[in-house]
Amino acid sequence: MKYCQAQPGRTFILRLEDGEILHETVERFAAEQGIGAASLIAVGGADRESRLVVGPRDGRARPVTPMEHVLEDVHEIAGVGTLFAGEDGRPVLHMHLAAGRQTDTVTGCVRNGVRVWQVMEIVIREMTGTAAVRCKDQATGFALLDPAPDPPCV
Repeated sequence: MKYCQAQPGRTFILRLEDGEILHETVERFAAEQGIGAASLIAVGGADRESRLVVGPRDGRARPVTPMEHVLEDVHEIAGVGTLFAGEDGRPVLHMHLAAGRQTDTVTGCVRNGVRVWQVMEIVIREMTGTAAVRCKDQATGFALLDPAPDPPCV
């Protein structure tokens, strides 16, 4: 286990609009505001044809082959995530959300493109005083969080 401490920074409240792509909008906002680390919550609607990564095809196989689920219609969502700088310094969102419609729910990662249906509310809680960064892991291909990089991304 690796860990570090951080201090609370600013809090931002966002309302995403119909048609915006969740991860693209949040990452762009974070870059504009100079947010290097944050935790996030999301609530709202995901439009049809939104794409979720719903797990690896085989959990132990390398390289990892992700599975994708495409929402066939509008879904209610609730999500949580973190945002940290990637190796290039740009913010990278890692968020999982549950998307439900009537009695069916699917949970997955938003990185393949969740499109807002009408409105989505996001609360971003910035963390300061941390050097945590996402570094490319050669074995999995994931950009893994390194809370205490020394040196960064080796």
